[in-house]
Amino acid sequence: MPRVLAPGQIRLLLEQLDEPYRIMVLIAACLGLRTSEIMGLQWGDFNWEDCTILIRRGVVNGKSGDTKTEASRKALPVDPRLVSPLKELRKCSSHKGSQDWVFANRAGRPRAQQNILQRHLGPAAVRAGIGKIGWHTFRHSYSTILRDAGTDIKVQQELLRHSTIQSTMNIYFQAVSEQKRAANSVVVGILLNEIAPETHVSANGS
Repeated sequence: MPRVLAPGQIRLLLEQLDEPYRIMVLIAACLGLRTSEIMGLQWGDFNWEDCTILIRRGVVNGKSGDTKTEASRKALPVDPRLVSPLKELRKCSSHKGSQDWVFANRAGRPRAQQNILQRHLGPAAVRAGIGKIGWHTFRHSYSTILRDAGTDIKVQQELLRHSTIQSTMNIYFQAVSEQKRAANSVVVGILLNEIAPETHVSANGS
């Protein structure tokens, strides 16, 4: 079973990482995205005005494929505290067009997630005293933080995109609910050490 890291351990790991690997881990831990989805991000997937992101594709070993389920392609909230480092990354990138990969290599192609884990994340985790980790560690940690924060189970399912939704629902333009945004902000606040892990998010977002 994949490991679960405490918020403090994730912060220790972040301290050991340079860009763009630090922002990769932030996205993985604060949004619960799968590795293939992180590598498949393009700048056009972000709506900066609404602070949302659409997960449209996944990339495995450099090969892009569509996200298969409606739940996986549902808009997710992006906490404003993540917007600033993302915009800074784009500003410094040589590949900043809407169809360019967020985490492009020098040739403008998606990076290989396994190489990133072996060459950067793994060694950083050892330096941080965390030990062995995998990409899925962050998704499981995100899920655990949501649960420990008392997040409504339905909101958890939607943030993790495990829920089943009706095929007639307009998945691209559906508004991100305040409950999902509040729950996601709790995770970001915990990971950035701004609020205590015992903060609770109820079904009504209070």
